[in-house]
Amino acid sequence: MAFEESPMLDPSRIVEPDRVRREAYTDPAIFDLEMQRIHETVWIYCGHESQVPKAGDYYTMQIGRQPMIMVRGKDRKVHVLYNRCPHRGNMMCGDRHGNTGEQFRCSYHAWQFHHDGTLKNIPMMDSGYAGTRVNKGSPELNMKPAARVESYRGFVFASLASSGPGLKEFLGKSIVAFDDMCDRAPEGEVEVVPNCFRVIQHSNWKLFMENQIDALHPSVTHQSTGRAAHEVEKQLAKKAKAGEALSYHMLSAFATVTIDKWDNFQTINYPYGHCILTGYMGLRPQDPDTKAYDKIMIKAYGQKRFEEIVGVNIHHVLVYPGLSVQSPLQQLRAVRPLGVDRTLTEIWHFRLKGAPEAIYRRSLAYYNLVNSPATLINADDLENFWKCHQGLSSDGGDWVSFARHHGHDIEKPGEVSSAPNQGTSEAPMRNQMKAWAKYMQA
Repeated sequence: MAFEESPMLDPSRIVEPDRVRREAYTDPAIFDLEMQRIHETVWIYCGHESQVPKAGDYYTMQIGRQPMIMVRGKDRKVHVLYNRCPHRGNMMCGDRHGNTGEQFRCSYHAWQFHHDGTLKNIPMMDSGYAGTRVNKGSPELNMKPAARVESYRGFVFASLASSGPGLKEFLGKSIVAFDDMCDRAPEGEVEVVPNCFRVIQHSNWKLFMENQIDALHPSVTHQSTGRAAHEVEKQLAKKAKAGEALSYHMLSAFATVTIDKWDNFQTINYPYGHCILTGYMGLRPQDPDTKAYDKIMIKAYGQKRFEEIVGVNIHHVLVYPGLSVQSPLQQLRAVRPLGVDRTLTEIWHFRLKGAPEAIYRRSLAYYNLVNSPATLINADDLENFWKCHQGLSSDGGDWVSFARHHGHDIEKPGEVSSAPNQGTSEAPMRNQMKAWAKYMQA
């Protein structure tokens, strides 16, 4: 639908410098256009190469509303294909992951395709299709590939648009998320933990993306959880159980790190809607496990490079429109919009190759404590997301405010930062919606 046919689809009427109309979150027509102009156009995270180690290994996901397959070919390349047979439209892979064997084989009429999607065989081709437009050399009979596929340090992205910035240009400085995670591995690589948490939130996808860099909310939303964890942490510390206390320290920070402390952090916002939240609090106790890891890292990188790696000052990196990365803890959350009021998040955990098992277990504890569907932290956020969407669907007001510290942002070529001592600024939300408006105007 053209903007002139529906004025409320005009981004200039929806997005203002410090506020956004509620329809951006609730209008199904706007959601449909988002899928077309944002999610099915820009670079979207598909998965990690370690998810498909052998030829024929595949993993299915959505890019926008398009069902896709990430598959390892016999040529060792990772291909991303539409999950559709060109014969009658049957999905080639109904499972979330698996192995195709020697080729893709459609379960409906047994058409077969190579791992790169090219046609391999049609049963009774000569007798059944003589004189028709169906011939083995026709590109129309291949499984359609994503227009562009690129991988960076094992993280696979695809774009369904044939033109646009390359992956590295698109990522810009947010690429530090992947460098930071991989550099913390003694072998310089990470591998995915085979399965992930999946959560469906009954709210618009943008609410999740905004929340990831919202430094104002943790000490409010998660205060009760943090207080309870802090009490347990103190009890364990008295019993000299430092290892157990560390797990609760990860949660107690939601109460002990107050708003004024969050203001000491900084958000750095970039074109395309990306953002880095600096000021990573650090989980580097001088215990035997950490010291053992440090020795391995120093042996792998040398003292100077080791200090540079562990000194990277990152809490969170947002890759707009669908990825949230906590590199120091090997966490990644991929956002898959399902509807205007329904969003799937996949929460992945990675292992640092060459690091001690204890370091993996420590990061896994955070993964379970904070990102599990059963954790109180996730429950706090999911409740707020649902309540926000319900409120935005009402007639109680037309605008969403992003005015906190508006007018104080520090602008430099290619980036906009929150001002000193204003880490709780809503600059990231303003930046996301500015990028959103540009995409939607295209």
